[in-house]
Amino acid sequence: MTKYIFVTGGVLSSLGKGITAASVGTLLKQTGLNVSILKMDPYLNMDPGTMSPLEHGEVFVTADGAETDLDLGHYERFLNVDLSKKNNFTTGQIYHSVLTKERKGEYLGKTIQVIPHIVGEVKQRIFEAGKGKDVLIVELGGTVGDIEGLPFLETIRQIKHELGSERVINIHVTLVPYIKAAGELKTKPTQHSVQELRRIGITPHMIIARCEKPLPKELRKKIAVSCDVDMDSVIECMDAPTIYQVPLNFLKDGIMHPLIKRFHLTDTEPNMEEWDILVKRIIAPRDEITIAFVGKYLGLKESYKSLTEALIHAGAALDTKINLHWVDSEDIEEKGIEETIGEVDGILVAGGFGVRGVEGKMMAIRHARENRIPYLGICLGMQLSLIEYARNVLGIEEANSVEFDPETKEPVIYLIDEFIDQAGQKQVRTHTSPLGGTMRLGAYPCEIKEGTKLFEAYGGKKIIYERHRHRYEANPAYRNRLEKAGMVVSGESNGLIEAVEVKDHPWFLGVQFHPEFTSRLQNPNPSILAFAKAALTAKNAENE
Repeated sequence: MTKYIFVTGGVLSSLGKGITAASVGTLLKQTGLNVSILKMDPYLNMDPGTMSPLEHGEVFVTADGAETDLDLGHYERFLNVDLSKKNNFTTGQIYHSVLTKERKGEYLGKTIQVIPHIVGEVKQRIFEAGKGKDVLIVELGGTVGDIEGLPFLETIRQIKHELGSERVINIHVTLVPYIKAAGELKTKPTQHSVQELRRIGITPHMIIARCEKPLPKELRKKIAVSCDVDMDSVIECMDAPTIYQVPLNFLKDGIMHPLIKRFHLTDTEPNMEEWDILVKRIIAPRDEITIAFVGKYLGLKESYKSLTEALIHAGAALDTKINLHWVDSEDIEEKGIEETIGEVDGILVAGGFGVRGVEGKMMAIRHARENRIPYLGICLGMQLSLIEYARNVLGIEEANSVEFDPETKEPVIYLIDEFIDQAGQKQVRTHTSPLGGTMRLGAYPCEIKEGTKLFEAYGGKKIIYERHRHRYEANPAYRNRLEKAGMVVSGESNGLIEAVEVKDHPWFLGVQFHPEFTSRLQNPNPSILAFAKAALTAKNAENE
């Protein structure tokens, strides 16, 4: 008998519904319950795969190859679980599914309507994601009152009606703004938001009050009375120094009591000891290092959310603060290495698409290689390390990627026409293939070469599984020449080059996969952890 927690938001977006959902899930999981999370996105895109990172933040990729909302990354990082395509869907997917069934005649000639057909499809997917779980937490994107969110809210209303209040909790995240001129926190936006929710037919059982200042007792009482919730169900959520402190703050504010009471759970205290230790290390670490983070979507740091979080995980494991020195790769091209990168303990070149900024990234790679600075290249960062090596070590001046120059005479990075996808199906892709869903997506095996930095990082494992999101591959035609010149292919996946290293370098690793997608606070990704450790070692050696 799965229990459901629905998380909605009001007043404005970016209040932290995803962190709220993940934090509640973490606390329930740490009591021993089997918990999962689902994100419902009201936009019409089939998935965020074709959206600009500047539009929507990063695209998070699940193990089964789904391109999903970045909140799924938070869910995995907090709950330390692998989610799947079942855990995220969009309005686009819902309408596509319903219309496909209509074309096949599955509705037996009925008129297709939002109620019951669209709502029925949403409901079916929610119940499917909840199968076999003790608790399913469902987050609805956007805010109450958004026209595109109405079918989802109607679904939530119907589920509460069908299952009853002992199996459904509605949590509403809302803003309690601080008006500086008046010196007061104001509850009216929360009251209006809850009124709108009730007008739709949903009465929240709990209010998560996002605020800059502590919520006084009289304001809690005012919110409780005006929004018709119990006093102990008004939970303060102030800005925290790290998102990983939010579950601890919720626990301190007594969130477990109303959850236990409404769901009739055994009164078990969550085991947050290890979590607490890691959070203390994030807030007050023993050491610190500086990493140059070279990218091109720096206008919105959410574009690299999983990667910045993975570095926080590695830092917590090492009791070290990792300071990120953000470097726009186009600035390197204009101003040079010294002015842009300067003195750092490590250089990281992140993934990306398109030709803009790639020369600057290669300048950063060359700088790391020639000056023996610890280097990690991810996806495009690995591909560019191959091109840089071919140009500056092998002397192949025209070495390039067909992504940047389709007519290049020296395609070190090329487009393979056929490959076996994550589901074991043959995929065909060309320059004219649609952009959505034509990449190598999801978890693939990587065979690691013994005695390499990658082998050491993964604790001597011979086969690992990491997630991918890319269209182009390293061309094996150049492999012999690269290896003869001192580059090591340390990882392979079904004959494709997955990881490369430089033999006479203290720590230089390029990986085709995205290690950040499998990093968790309690289980940091091994390659990112090894990179941070190498940077810390380099800094300590320099200081001796």
